[in-house]
Amino acid sequence: MRRAVLAVAAAVALCAGCTGGTRGTEARPAASASPTPTASPTTSPVPSGALPDGTLLVADFGSDTVTFVDPEKGPLDSVRVGTAPYGLVVDRRGRAWVATAEGVAVVDTRTRTRLGLVPYRTRNLGPVTDGEYRGGGMGIALAPDERHVYVGVNVPSGDGAVETIDTATREVTDTAPVGRRPFDVDVSPDGREVYATGHDSFDVTAVPTDGDGAPRRIEVAPYGTEGGLGSWLKPHYAVVRPFDGRLLLPFEGERLVVLDPATGRSTIEDMTANTHQHGAAVTPDGTLLVVGTGPIDPSSDDGPSLTVRAPDGEETVVPLDGPHEDVTVSADGRTAYVTGGFTRDGFWDGITVVDLETRETRRLAAGFRPLGIAVL
Repeated sequence: MRRAVLAVAAAVALCAGCTGGTRGTEARPAASASPTPTASPTTSPVPSGALPDGTLLVADFGSDTVTFVDPEKGPLDSVRVGTAPYGLVVDRRGRAWVATAEGVAVVDTRTRTRLGLVPYRTRNLGPVTDGEYRGGGMGIALAPDERHVYVGVNVPSGDGAVETIDTATREVTDTAPVGRRPFDVDVSPDGREVYATGHDSFDVTAVPTDGDGAPRRIEVAPYGTEGGLGSWLKPHYAVVRPFDGRLLLPFEGERLVVLDPATGRSTIEDMTANTHQHGAAVTPDGTLLVVGTGPIDPSSDDGPSLTVRAPDGEETVVPLDGPHEDVTVSADGRTAYVTGGFTRDGFWDGITVVDLETRETRRLAAGFRPLGIAVL
């Protein structure tokens, strides 16, 4: 069992990102020692509408752009969207909705132009800046009927919010309070609830989308909440399991919390990666993919990895070279794309491509500190 996280001073916690408390001698995952692939396109931008099949779109958290990436050759083009883009989603019309520090940018992926910027309604976001604790949008999700986009907004001074955007008018129509630093936002299969994962408040907030009822806070803390803001052992990303609507939240490559949002009850299943975990994705058949960023305590924890967990719980752990943050899957379910941006130090400007059948990996240049990712 993991050792308890030590409590630390609040000032240290606020400047130390995910950490502040420790479980060993190290306070952050180790950075990759491998050469970083160049992120600059090697050719001129391709003509409008001429993108290869399976083109990737990544949010360049270290810049103000999103980058279009050929999954075989690397970067093709980029579009300015706003400071420090974090998460993104793409609708069936080919519009990308990108959570930035300034607002939610709307990008036409076919013409590769920004159509507009939806400003946040939430107050006290502070100056527009970059970095892990910047105010503004983080997790973002699309309603099943695509009439609304839901974005988690970080308020540096306290609890965050989920803002609802009407995709037809591109205006914020509702705001609901959620936990601190909403790393991830997900939607129930029937579209009736939105789930915001509060990284710094150890919780998931369930928000009704029809305005009927108040948001419900559900604590998710399989290691407890000792250490508060300085704890490493907090929730990061979640996925909604397709066949029953349960939320899956991985912790430390050791514990998978399976949460029933209707009752607030959860169970814990064992995991095997033994590494600090962030991004997650799920395939239509229920296969779970989880990104391991690297060890907290190198003397006892394992390195960066991608966990591939079958619906029956059987896991394969694919080693990765250096920290990574988020993951998505190709349309045919055969390839995973893992971004190297990482919310902490040690990031690199590229994507690791994982063949889910052979478990072979290769590196691909992809913009500047890529975080959120989608397949067009």
